[in-house]
Amino acid sequence: MNMKEQILPFCRADQLQIQPPEQLWLIERIWTDCAVGIIGGAPKCCKSWFGLDMAVSVASGTDCLGRFAVKQPGPVLVFMAEDACPAVRARVQALCVQRRLDIEHLNLYVITASTLRLDLAHDQQRLDATLAHLKPRLLLLDPLVRLHRLDENSAADISKLLGFIRQMQRSHQTAIALVHHTSKKYRAEPGQQLRGSSDLHAFGDSNVYLARKDRHVVMSVEHRTAGSMDPVHLDLISQPDDRTTHLEIAANTAPDPTVTLADRLLLLLQNADRPMTRTSMREHLKVNNQRLGHTLTALENQALILKTPKGWIPMATQPSKQPALNASLPS
Repeated sequence: MNMKEQILPFCRADQLQIQPPEQLWLIERIWTDCAVGIIGGAPKCCKSWFGLDMAVSVASGTDCLGRFAVKQPGPVLVFMAEDACPAVRARVQALCVQRRLDIEHLNLYVITASTLRLDLAHDQQRLDATLAHLKPRLLLLDPLVRLHRLDENSAADISKLLGFIRQMQRSHQTAIALVHHTSKKYRAEPGQQLRGSSDLHAFGDSNVYLARKDRHVVMSVEHRTAGSMDPVHLDLISQPDDRTTHLEIAANTAPDPTVTLADRLLLLLQNADRPMTRTSMREHLKVNNQRLGHTLTALENQALILKTPKGWIPMATQPSKQPALNASLPS
């Protein structure tokens, strides 16, 4: 092997492919294009219903949860390890009836094998071949714990498993969603509650977390390359015969995508009669610490806010330094 054959492929940064804005999302605000990630939550938090809502949405081109537009519809492949095939059909049928879709024309495919082990070379090869044949826009695997017999707390074991999943995503240019449980231990960040190795949280390009609060299921979303929206309250709606069971955004809790966290934070500081601490801002805005930190840094870099010994204040006295509010701010 000569020297040229040993060199890895590379190019200058300006020669990298540009991603058009319209291709950023698979499902707007929910899942970025070709993203791998986790749908996480405690048992009975509607993770499977949400995963199938995503699947039916992408397969049919209809809005996820009735609100979030599918930007790049196409074939979808799912494997539901804990549900018998008739149960999977019943769930998909219910979503189709609710959306007035014909299941016979739905571009959704179900792996009917009794098991799928992503830690075994034979099953890895079969999944690789299936993806190459079907070329899905989305692969849903539910749940992760039934797809391997590794030690979830071993970073080495989980890293190998996630490495294979990332390889499948890149080889076949498909989004992959893994349904996974959270632990019983409370953590400030939803992603830190995922059961097992912390690599699971770091792995995701787009992650969705579901948690029960009062009568609702609260959905939180985070992305590696896009801003996150505020948490959304969901209800599982079902008729007595279960024919149209589906998740629905709870009344009066739908997010306004035009109002960013930066907008809300600036308005809060401008209306405060004294400097505000980070803790008090978190309590008012109901936002996690990491997301608040990113927004504070962006606003401070644009000279829109100032940190003082007593807390944060708006830079209202220097309007000449204020650029357009939404320019380069996290949403």
